[in-house]
Amino acid sequence: MQPHSWIAPLARYSTSPRRTPVTGARMPGGLVPCNVIADEILTDHPDRFRALIIESSNPAHSLADSAAFAKALAALDLVVVIDIALTETGRQADYVLPAASQFEKWEATFFTFEFPHNTFHLRAPVLDPLPGTLPEPEIYARLARELDAGPRGRLTLLHAAVRLGRTPYKLAFAALAAVDKSTFAMAPHLLYETLGPTLPAGARSAAVLWALAQRIAKEYPAAMRRAGHRSADALFEAMLESRSGITFTEDEYTDAWNYVPHPGHRIPLPVPELLGLLADLDTTPAVHTTDDFPIVLAAGQRRAFTANTIFRDNTWRKRDPQGTLRVSPHDAEQLGLSDGALAQVTTSRGTAQAVVEIDDRLQPGHAALPNGFGLDLPTEDGGTERTGVALNSLTDLDWRDPIAGTPWHKHVPARIQPAPV
Repeated sequence: MQPHSWIAPLARYSTSPRRTPVTGARMPGGLVPCNVIADEILTDHPDRFRALIIESSNPAHSLADSAAFAKALAALDLVVVIDIALTETGRQADYVLPAASQFEKWEATFFTFEFPHNTFHLRAPVLDPLPGTLPEPEIYARLARELDAGPRGRLTLLHAAVRLGRTPYKLAFAALAAVDKSTFAMAPHLLYETLGPTLPAGARSAAVLWALAQRIAKEYPAAMRRAGHRSADALFEAMLESRSGITFTEDEYTDAWNYVPHPGHRIPLPVPELLGLLADLDTTPAVHTTDDFPIVLAAGQRRAFTANTIFRDNTWRKRDPQGTLRVSPHDAEQLGLSDGALAQVTTSRGTAQAVVEIDDRLQPGHAALPNGFGLDLPTEDGGTERTGVALNSLTDLDWRDPIAGTPWHKHVPARIQPAPV
């Protein structure tokens, strides 16, 4: 049987995901693929993206093809950044709303690594926030108030109900949701504004956990009780009071299949789009390098002293402080590169320079640059200084997976040569 003939009978397993308004890109899990955002902006299409709120993210640095994304940011009507640092993206924003760090606000950790014991940890702040900073829930609440986006009638009713206790509050919330389904969409804001102020130790941001506790009690009552919680309110109180985390549900191994959302709790193995790609393998190029770009560059290698860009300080690195370009001994000899010298890396999108490190773990024809470098960090004289290569000055937003839009950062065709003197 030819691969093409598999696709039609398997099409019944497809789920028809949402698509973006301009490019029609698939939205896995309802999310817009990062690599299509610029194309969703740089167009005259009537449904183009016109504004962005960017929270705890630095797409001007972290998304493929920084030059294209910078152009897209400039084309937007409004850019608002919510972050703990003035990032590369923040410098291009119309407004920057400074947030408190993870040590200065209520945060949470959720893990299922200890299955069948599923754990949750509500973390209390350990430091006072810096002046002028706010936790994100308060930032969004203030925006909602200024925009008059909060449903006043529902807020008034819930304020009155919470003064009578948690049970009347639960009944009032359920009644509102039954009358107007949009109550669920507004739930985080409603809970923050009404239940939040009644919580101890300033844990207003934790109000949304009350709704999650109600859902767990409704959908997984036996697992909740096995974890020692008699009711949704008991579970919610345990979340608030424990400073070391709790087990919120305890599963049985037979429960695992109930989490599979597909019909019959079965995992649909065939993915029609992948089968289509499989059918086209015979005509798909096996090599993507060219005479102009003969090296496969891994643009984002994990190393002992690399991290994501939330660490906006280079002094913590004790090794590889410049973010070296690793090349094989064979390529170093062929290209005239020496250990510790500067090399120039060129791709279809840009050029950068990096210090060479000859590494016999790399195969000929392959090179690697580390992630986490290339940030524009402030200097004492009020300027900025960059250490290492900003990888996405080299990457191409069109160099991506055809289904999910995931960038091919580990296989970037490049040319490497000694840096010009």
